[in-house]
Amino acid sequence: MTHNDPTDTLIILTGLAGAGKSEAINALEDLGYYCIDNLPVGLLNNFCDRILNGHLSLPCAVVIDNRDPNFLAEFPTGLLALRARDRLKTSLIFLEATDETLVRRFSETRRPHPLSREQSVLEGVLEERRGLEPIKQSADHILDTSGLTAHELRHAFLELSQGKDRIGLIVTLMSFGFKHGIPLEADLIFDVRFVTNPHFVPELSALTGLDDAVGTYLKNNYQTSEFLEKTSNYLHYLLPQYVEEGKSYLTIGIGCTGGRHRSVFLAEELHKRIKSITSATFRIKHRNILNT
Repeated sequence: MTHNDPTDTLIILTGLAGAGKSEAINALEDLGYYCIDNLPVGLLNNFCDRILNGHLSLPCAVVIDNRDPNFLAEFPTGLLALRARDRLKTSLIFLEATDETLVRRFSETRRPHPLSREQSVLEGVLEERRGLEPIKQSADHILDTSGLTAHELRHAFLELSQGKDRIGLIVTLMSFGFKHGIPLEADLIFDVRFVTNPHFVPELSALTGLDDAVGTYLKNNYQTSEFLEKTSNYLHYLLPQYVEEGKSYLTIGIGCTGGRHRSVFLAEELHKRIKSITSATFRIKHRNILNT
C-alpha cells in the first residue's frame, strides 16, 4: 500500500465533549469510511492490525475520547506507536468549540457533561479542556465547530478525505442590531451606525437591506462606498493571515441599530467583494432581520 491509497488511511477523531464528534463520524461514514464511535484505547492497535492485514478494505475512522476512562493515560503512547507504523497513515483530528457553545449544546440536549456530574457544566468543560491540551497539541488538524452546520462539517471532512492538508477558513458574515445585543460568537465587529439610516425614510422603514429600494438609497451615500472599499481591502489582507495561522472558523459581525437595513445590505455587498478569496468559504447570516 501507498499513502495515496485510501485503504491505508486511519482518521482518529477526538476532542471536547459536545464539539460534534458524533456528527463528524457520521459525515465520514457518509463519505465511505468504515467508522467506529467510542473505540477503547486498548483496542486501537488490534483495529490497526486488521486494517494492515487486509480485513478492512475501506478507509477507516474512529472516535476515541474521554468516555474511555483510560484515554488520557494511554492514548498519547498509543498514538506514538501508530505513527511509527510505516504502512499506516494516521491523521489525528481534534474537534473543539468555544466554552459558550459547549455549555449551550449541553443545555439544549439536556445531556450531562461527562465531567460535570459533581460540578457545573462549565467547570466540566474547563477541566476537560485543560486535560486535553497535550493531545490537542499533537493533532494534525484542529477544527473549531462552534458555528458549523452539519453541511459545513461534512464539507470539511470531504476536503480531508481528498487529501487536502488544511481545512479552509469558514467565514460567517453576520448582520445584527446593537439594540438586540452584540453576537457573542463574533471575532470581528464593524459598527456601521455612522451610515445614514434608511429607517427614518418613511417609504423604506418597513423594508430590509435585502430590498432593492434600500440598496439604491444606501449606494447613493458616499459613506457606503468608502466603508466597502476600505473594509474589503482590509479583509483581503487579513483573511489569508488567519488561514496561514490555522484558524478554521471566523465570524465577522456587521452591526447597525436594529439589524434590518444598513448591516444587512453591507453584509451582502461585502460578501460580493471578498468571496473571491479562494482560501475561505463564506456564508451570510442576518440575525435580526425579522425584528422590528
